[in-house]
Amino acid sequence: MLPENDLDIITKEMGRKPNPVEQGCFLNLWSEHCSYRSSAPLLKTFTTTGDRVVIGPGDDAAIISFGNGWALSIGMESHNHPSYVDPYNGAATGVGGIVRDIISMGARPIALMDPLYFGPLNNPKNFYLFEHIIEGIAGYGNCIGVPVVRGEALFDESYSGNPLVNVVCVGLAREDNIVTACAQKAGNKLVLMGSTTGRDGLGGASFASRDLSESSEAEDRPSIQIGDPFTEKLLIEATLEVIEKGYVRSCRDLGAAGLAGASSEMASKGDLGMKIIADNVILREAGMTPYEILIAESQERILLEVEPQDVQAVLDIAAKYDLNASMIGELTEKLTYTVEFNGEIATDIPIKLLTEGAPTFERPSSEPAPREEGEKPEMTDDLKKAIIELLSSHNVSSKKWIYRQYDHDVQLRTVAKPGDDSGILRIDGNEGIALSCGCNPKHTLLDPYQGGKGTVIENAMNLAVKGAHGIALVDCLNFGNPEKPDIYWQFKQAILGLGDGARELSIPVVGGNVSLYNESEEFKTAIAPTPSIGLVGYVEDVTMAPPGVFKNEGDIIILVGTTYDELGGSEYYRLIGARENGRSPIVPENVSQVIDSIINSVKGGKLTASHDLSLGGLAVALCEMCEDMGASVDLKDVGNGMRPDDLLFSESYARAILTTSEPDAVKNMLKDVPHAVIGKVGGNELNLSGAGFDISVSVTEINEAKKSLLNLMME
Repeated sequence: MLPENDLDIITKEMGRKPNPVEQGCFLNLWSEHCSYRSSAPLLKTFTTTGDRVVIGPGDDAAIISFGNGWALSIGMESHNHPSYVDPYNGAATGVGGIVRDIISMGARPIALMDPLYFGPLNNPKNFYLFEHIIEGIAGYGNCIGVPVVRGEALFDESYSGNPLVNVVCVGLAREDNIVTACAQKAGNKLVLMGSTTGRDGLGGASFASRDLSESSEAEDRPSIQIGDPFTEKLLIEATLEVIEKGYVRSCRDLGAAGLAGASSEMASKGDLGMKIIADNVILREAGMTPYEILIAESQERILLEVEPQDVQAVLDIAAKYDLNASMIGELTEKLTYTVEFNGEIATDIPIKLLTEGAPTFERPSSEPAPREEGEKPEMTDDLKKAIIELLSSHNVSSKKWIYRQYDHDVQLRTVAKPGDDSGILRIDGNEGIALSCGCNPKHTLLDPYQGGKGTVIENAMNLAVKGAHGIALVDCLNFGNPEKPDIYWQFKQAILGLGDGARELSIPVVGGNVSLYNESEEFKTAIAPTPSIGLVGYVEDVTMAPPGVFKNEGDIIILVGTTYDELGGSEYYRLIGARENGRSPIVPENVSQVIDSIINSVKGGKLTASHDLSLGGLAVALCEMCEDMGASVDLKDVGNGMRPDDLLFSESYARAILTTSEPDAVKNMLKDVPHAVIGKVGGNELNLSGAGFDISVSVTEINEAKKSLLNLMME
C-alpha cells in the first residue's frame, strides 16, 4: 500500500510498523492530493496576506472582509480524475465538495464558477464526457439553489482522456459568524452530521494522485463519490443554523481522505489529539471495516466540534432537517489519533506525524531548449473566412448551450449573467462583487511563466471592464506528472508567473488546489499546463457596470492598450495548424496603469459598453460586441505596420474596447495609457478596414457563426 520510503519513515517515527488501517490513513493523508508534497515549497512563494484577508490558505476556504460587517468566503477545487471515470457524479460531487468548504466557514454559498477543459468534441468519448459533466454540474448546482454566474469551456487535444473540472464557490457571512477548522478545546465532542457513511469514494485522495489508464472507468469506480444534492441543501441550512446559534467551536467538511482527513486535521490545527469511536458512525452498508469507515469519501457530511452541553441541541437541529447525526468522538490533550472499533484499538498514531509528517520537497526540473518560433505562416487570402472560422471555433463560440442549463438567477443577487466578461452580484445595497475565472493553457504551454502571469492579467481585465479591482485570488493548478522534470519545470514557472502577476496588481492568493498526474494512458496525452484561477473583485456600484455589447448607434469606439505581433498560442494559429509557431504574449510593463485607467473610466459613468480582448484577438472581440448592431472600424493608425492577420488576431494582453458618446471625457481618463479612436457603432454589419484589408461581416453572419457549439449539441 504505502511507498517503501514512506513506510520506513513512519515505522521509525512510531517505533513499530503501522497496521493496515493506519497504513491506509497515511496513504491518503500523505498523498500529493492532501499533503502537497512536491508543491508546498513552490506555493510558499505566493503572497497570501492583504488588507482584506481575514483567513488565508490552510483552512477549508479563505475569508475576505467585504465591509459593513460582511465577509466573503472563497474556495476552488478540482474533480478531474473522478469526472473522467464517472462524468455525471464526478462533476456533481465536485460542486458539492466546494460548497461544503464554504458552509464549514459559516458562510452561505451565493455563487459558483466552473472553468472546464475538454478534448475536441469530434471524438465520441470526449463528447460523452462533455455532455455528462455539464449535466452533473447543472443537476447538483440547481438543486441546492446556488447560481452558476461565470465559467469557461476550452477544448484541446491534450485534455482527451483527462478532462478538467474546476469549481469556484463564493459565500457570504456576517463576520461574527465565521468559524474555522481549528479545534478549540480538549474535552469537546465531535458530531458527524449529514448523510450516512458508505463505501463510495474509497481512497479518492490517493486515486487523485496518479495517472488515468484506459481501464480506469471500471477499476476506479469505487473511488468515485455519489452525490445527493437534496441532502446537501438540508446540510447547508442545518450547518448554518447550528453555527448561527453559537453551538459550533470548529467545523470541517469531509472531503479528501474522508473522516480520517477531516478529524485528524481539525485536531492537529488546534494542537490537540482525537479519539474516534468508529462504532458511532452511522453507516449506509453493513459489515464496513474501520479502514472503510475512516477513508470513505461519502458525500454530504460535515464534522462539528461542539461543547458537551450543546451536543443534544445540535442533534435536535439535525433531526429537524431529517439529517443523520451522531456524537463520534472527542478532542484530547494527548497528541494521538486514536480510533476504537468493536472495543479494540484500530489506530493509535502520533497526530502530527499523520497530518504534518509527509516529507515535502522540490522535484528535479529541467528547462527545455529555447523554443523556436518557426517561420511566420503565410497570411490567409480570405480574412473574412478566417473571422467566421474563429467565431465558429468551440473555444470562441457562444457557450449558451452550457450556461442555459444553469440557474444563474436564484438568490436574486445576479446583476451580470454568464456570457459576459464577469459575473456580477449585488452584496450590500449597490456594492457588489465581480467574478472571473479560467486561464489560457495554450499560452502557458509555450511560455509557462508569462502564461501564468497572463492568467492573472486576463482575469483582472475581465473585472476592470466592469469597474472592479481584484481583491482576492484562488487557484487550481492542473498539470501532468510532476515526476517528469519538464512537467515540474512548467509547474514551477507557472506558479512563479502567477505569483508575480498577482503581486503586481496587489491581489493576494488566498487559497486553492493542486491537481497533478493529469495524464491519460488511453489517449497517450498529458494536459497542457492549466493554472486556472478564480478572481473576486470589488464593485463600488453594480449599476455602473457597462454591458459587453454595442448598445447605441453613433457611439465612438476606443481601443485601449497596445497590440503586438504575439500570435504564439493564439486560436488563429491553432486553426491554421501553426500551434507551435510564433511569439507568445508577454505581459506589458504598464499593465497596472491600463487596468486602473479602465476602472476609472467605468466609474466615470461615461461608457456605454466595454469588453476585454482575449481569445481570437481584436477581430473576435469586435464581433462579440455586435450582438444587436454593427460598427465601422478603421485600423489604419493602429498596429505600426503589422500584417493584417497579426493585427486582427494577436492575443496581446491588457487590451479592451470601450464605447462612449463622450469620447473627449473618456480619452482624458485614459491619457496615461495607449489608446486610439477606431470607429463608430451602427448599422447591420461590422466593417473592418486598415492597411491592405477591407472586410464586411453582417451581424447575422456573426451571430450564426457563434452558434456552432449550440447547433452541435442540438443535433
